[in-house]
Amino acid sequence: MIKHVETMEELHEELKKGDVLLDFFAPWCGPCRMLGPVLEGLDAKEDFNVQIVKVDTDEAPDLAMAFNVETIPTLFFFSEGKAVRRFSGFLREDQVREFCKK
Repeated sequence: MIKHVETMEELHEELKKGDVLLDFFAPWCGPCRMLGPVLEGLDAKEDFNVQIVKVDTDEAPDLAMAFNVETIPTLFFFSEGKAVRRFSGFLREDQVREFCKK
């Protein structure tokens, strides 16, 4: 289930649960709207074992600033609570899977 967070505390709680794909987005952003269904599709697949967490940059600008997000969508992959990769822009499903490999 895709989780939406607005605070650093909420994000830290999600990071304790395992690997996390963090998506910074805005509802008005075209590439974000294209990426949304890709992430929803992955979230529904049993073989995708990464928690997807979304941050609406309009609703949580402080969180976006804390991660130096200047363009959207911006994705982070967290493993063991640490950000190990960052990418800005649209990715296809296969590219998201590759992005989330340890």
